[in-house]
Amino acid sequence: MSGRLQQARWMLVVTFAVGMAWVEAACVYYLRVMVDRVEPYQPDPLPIRGILGEVELVREGATLLMLAMTGILAGRTWRARLGYTAIAFGFWDILYYVFLRIISGWPASPFDWDILFLLPLPWWGPVLAPISIASLMIVWGTLVTQGHDREPATRFTRASWGVSGAGMLLALGVFMTDSIYALPGGLDTVRQVLPTAFNWPMFGTALLLIATPLTHTGWRSLSNPDAIQPVCQNGKSETEGRIWGRFRICGNSLLVLSTAKSC
Repeated sequence: MSGRLQQARWMLVVTFAVGMAWVEAACVYYLRVMVDRVEPYQPDPLPIRGILGEVELVREGATLLMLAMTGILAGRTWRARLGYTAIAFGFWDILYYVFLRIISGWPASPFDWDILFLLPLPWWGPVLAPISIASLMIVWGTLVTQGHDREPATRFTRASWGVSGAGMLLALGVFMTDSIYALPGGLDTVRQVLPTAFNWPMFGTALLLIATPLTHTGWRSLSNPDAIQPVCQNGKSETEGRIWGRFRICGNSLLVLSTAKSC
């Protein structure tokens, strides 16, 4: 895949995420106006009962499914598909707050509390927290989709993903701490939860763990520029394209071309 085609795919995914972020912000705004909760951090923050609550849960799941399908359609390898999914999710999440600010005037600050998700329990956190994770996703996704990793996965590569997975679980625990503590009182009690403090040290630790694959990928690209580089249309890297452009295999013979070709 040529560098221009990779960039075009990146732009298409981002464009989709922009449109989807506006739709998400509009849907959330309509819903919050209906229940008088444009600013979610107030008593009875989730006054959603009956079929409306069930519809909202399914809508959240459908949103995640659409983002995942975007990445799968855009990428040609599973690594690239995961990268494009990360890009779509990252831009969608950040722009959702930008558009919600334009539409409703909220959030007034990146430290305003928000209900991030409802599945499987309500996630609470300052707006800055999900934006931080989304930013990491965009950077990592861009690195892995705009270059071709020529080096095979190592033990450290696999270990970095294990560490990142632990960081994700830790972040989920931070977001759902108050909901988990309220769970013995039943779902009605969980819906009434209003957290009073966010565990920034624990979240910072989770963020560092989540960033492990990004750090590893960036370090490999800086320490060995030939390891991750743009890909030619024939699947080779640009360096390989310049080298192999000089040769042509014909039967059992190797013909040297007089002019070098580059992808």
